[in-house]
Parts: sequence; C-alpha cells; structure tokens
Amino acid sequence: MIFGAFERMVAMRYLRARRQEGFISVIAGFSLLGIGLGVATLIIVMAVMNGFRAELLGRILGLNGHLGVYGYANQLTDYDRLADSIRNIDGIVHVSPTLEGQVMVTGRNHAQGALVRGVRGADLLSRDVIAKNFNGDINAFNNNEGVVVGSRLATKLGLGIGDVLTMIAPKGQVTAFGTVPRMRGYPIVGTFNVGMYEYDSSYIFMPLEESQVFFQTKEKDAVTHLEVVLSNPDLVPKVRAQMAERIGDAGSVYDWQQANSSFFNAVQVERNVMFLILTLIILVAAFNIISSLIMLVKDKGRDIAILRTMGATQGMIQRIFLLSGASVGVTGTILGVVLGLSFALNIESIRQLLQSLTGTDLFSAEIYFLSKLPAKVDFGEVVQVVLMALGLSFAATIYPSWRAAKLDPVEALRYE
Repeated sequence: MIFGAFERMVAMRYLRARRQEGFISVIAGFSLLGIGLGVATLIIVMAVMNGFRAELLGRILGLNGHLGVYGYANQLTDYDRLADSIRNIDGIVHVSPTLEGQVMVTGRNHAQGALVRGVRGADLLSRDVIAKNFNGDINAFNNNEGVVVGSRLATKLGLGIGDVLTMIAPKGQVTAFGTVPRMRGYPIVGTFNVGMYEYDSSYIFMPLEESQVFFQTKEKDAVTHLEVVLSNPDLVPKVRAQMAERIGDAGSVYDWQQANSSFFNAVQVERNVMFLILTLIILVAAFNIISSLIMLVKDKGRDIAILRTMGATQGMIQRIFLLSGASVGVTGTILGVVLGLSFALNIESIRQLLQSLTGTDLFSAEIYFLSKLPAKVDFGEVVQVVLMALGLSFAATIYPSWRAAKLDPVEALRYE
C-alpha cells in the first residue's frame, strides 16, 4: 500500500492535538507509550531468561560434563580401561574418573553438608570454569597434600588457604563401644569461584586416591562414575549410543539432559509464560490504538465528508487513518527497541547503580544461583518481537480506517 503526500499530510495533522481534540491525542500518546514499554520489557525479559539459561548451562556443563558413566551400586571398577575404551570416540574431549560422596564439614564459624568429588589434578584443571577461577597451589593437590573448596564455603567456615578443614564421613566406624563418627582434617590448598552459588558454597574437590581412602570404597580401586566432556552438547545422542555399545554391562550412561531435565524444563516454561504475559501489554496498547482511532473518526466525521465531496476516494480516506494508527505503532516499537536493547546490554551496570542508590541486594546469589545478573540478546527474538508489535499495531488500524472510508458524506453533513 502506497501512501501519497496528501494522505501523509492529513494523517500527521490529525495526530497533532488541538484544544478540542486534546483528549484523543492523549490516548494516542498512551498507546505509543504502552507499545514502547511492552516491546522494551519483552526484549529485556527475554534477554535475561536467555542469559540465565546460557549461564546455568555453562556452569553446570562446565563442572559436571555432558555424559556420565555410572557403576552399579555406585561402584565402577577398572575405570581406566573403560575410560580408554571410549576416549577415542569422535566428539569426546575429556574423560575423568570421579568419586562422589556427601560429608559434613566444620570450620571455625560454621558446620554444614558438602559434596566431595575425588578427581585427579589434571582432570580438575581440564575444566575451563575451574582453571580460570582457581586460586591456590595445584601441585599440592596433585601430591595429595590437601583439598580445593568453593570460595563461599571457605568464607562460611571462616577458613582460608592453609587452614585445616575437618570432614565427617556419613558412615561411622564400628568399634567395641558402638559406631563412632569418622573424622579427618585436610589442609585447604586452593579455592575456586565459578560464579554459581550452589557450587561455590557446597563443593569440595579431593585427590582421587585420598577420596577412595576416606570413603572406604568396597573395592579399593573404584569410583562412582566417569565424567565425559564433549566438544558440542548437541552430539550427546550420537556419542551416547556409541558409549553404551562399548561399555556394555559394565555401567549405565546418563546425559546432562536427563540429570537436569526438571531444572531446564522449569526455566523454559517460565520463559514461555513470561513471553505470553508480556505480549498482553502490547495487545492492550493495540486496543488503545483502536479506541483512539474510533474516537478520531467520530470527531472528524465532518472533515471526512468534506474531503469526500472534494474528490477524495474511499481508499484515500482509509489510508489516512491507517497511517495515523500505524505511525503510533511504528514510533512506539522503535522507542521500545532502543530502550530495551540499551537496558539489556547494560543490565548489570544498572543493577549495580540501583544497589548503590538503594543500599539493598537486588540479585541475591543465594536465591538466583548466579552472582551476576546475566543477559544475552538474541537478535532473532528481537526481530520476532518487532514484527509482532508492528503486526498488532497495523491490525488495530483496520477496523477504524474501514469505518472512516464507509462514512456517508450526506449523513455526516446533514445536521451541520
């Protein structure tokens, strides 16, 4: 549809408020503001939800791997042979034997439960998320001289590098006087801070051989599972089938989607619900465009009749009011995109500024798992939001413009 100079001139004149038409222009202004805020809010929320998913996925897969080979009854023996048998499968980057168990840890100020992972030093630093955020002496870890703990856990316990951490095993030692707790102290030789509260506040890494002694595995040389890291998470179905074929009855294979399915499904459902709810803001603004245009058509009935008697066609009248409503939608959408992208790309700086002004913690790591507010703008989604907003805005102009075009000039001028 081509808009001529005449239609553009009349449409813009109708959008400029005069004294008697001020109320109509106010409604149009609120419609513009509503569409702008709706588009901006939708872009910001989608960026934050994408950021959450990407950060959580990166942290979880960075620490846990994409696939795991678990032994029956939490015992996997001859694990080095199993690791060698799957290490040359295309797509597998790293395989690390891991012994996992829960303990009670105590320090100067606190006592709490923790998850201990027995790994080799080379396997520990093979994870980029650990290697980039490690503080301490990895050689001491390799020499079985101590453990590596999360920075938040160390802070809670009032301990630092060089201090002794006391661990209490879940299974006690049977003596003539009954079962007594098994306790042992380990020096802290390093800390890590991966930026995810759950890991930083509850994970402890211990040398593999030392963990086998501490947990008293039934088989002297045994682990609970093998952690397998892939070059691409999308290779999981293909690699999993090949691993299962090579491992046979020695163990069972689980992937990251199975282990964290409920968590990521909850994030996806929340994202979809938020998209639907925030779309209603744009829909309400579109209804405001309809109401403002209907009032404008009613107010301009005499003007429409005069234009028709002067030779204006029904198509010209329809294009005038289409352009009036569409201008509100397009301007509001552009405003919303600029505002939304500016906010989403600087959301962490804005959060820090608001925290300093209010003196409150707006993004608690204990609640949201992450220490920073993430945002990842997907420009494909931004285009979808823009097209949806423009589509609703143009759809809102159809009925009022059709009604204006069908107005009978004789009836409009009869009582003037």
